[in-house]
Formats: sequence, C-alpha cells, structure tokens
Amino acid sequence: MALSLRRHRKNINGLDVKDFLRYLLKHLRGNIVLLWDGASIHRRELVKEYLEKPPRVQVEEFPGYAPELNPAEYIWNHADRELSNTAAEELAQLEGLLVESASRLSNSQQLLWSCIYASDLPWR
Repeated sequence: MALSLRRHRKNINGLDVKDFLRYLLKHLRGNIVLLWDGASIHRRELVKEYLEKPPRVQVEEFPGYAPELNPAEYIWNHADRELSNTAAEELAQLEGLLVESASRLSNSQQLLWSCIYASDLPWR
C-alpha cells in the first residue's frame, strides 16, 4: 500500500485530477483501486473519460457525503494531530511540517492500514 500526496497552492480542477491519475499509472505497477469521494472534480467528464481507458484502474465511489467511509479522512486526522501544537510563521514552514507528517505516515504500512481499518468500509 502507498500514499501519494500532492500539495497545490490553488484549487485543483479536472485537468489536475487527470494529470495525477496519469502520474499514478506511470509510477505504480499492477492494479489500482481508487477510493473516490463525491468531490465534483472527480465527476468531471474529462476525468470520467480518462478512467474508461486504463483497465487496471478500479474506481470505488463513496456515497455523496460519507466521511466515515473515506480512509483519507483518517490520514488528515493523523496530520491534524501531529500539527495541532505547531505555529508555522510562513506557508513554506507549514508545508514542510505537512510533508514530514505525510512521510512518517507513508513510511509505515501499519499506520496506512490503520487508516483503512478505522474507516467503515465494508470488507469483502
């Protein structure tokens, strides 16, 4: 399991999502399961069309508003706990703290799986 995180200083759009998916397909081997929340950028026609092409991508969509099902919510909760007692003076410092937190999480299979298990995802 892997965590891939990109930070943006602007709101992302469907083209950004498509670029991120292209990046994933280029750098990850094997099948990919996308756990998709109900964000409007995930429902853009450009994104839907792109996802029809690669057969190794399986999209699992969450209901409209279901944060309890989304493991990403637990990833952000982890980062929130780590950053809660910090006071970054500049955006670059805050970005550095976020990168450090994400790095600790992505380097721990146990922590990544704990985010999956903490969610209410139905296991098959």
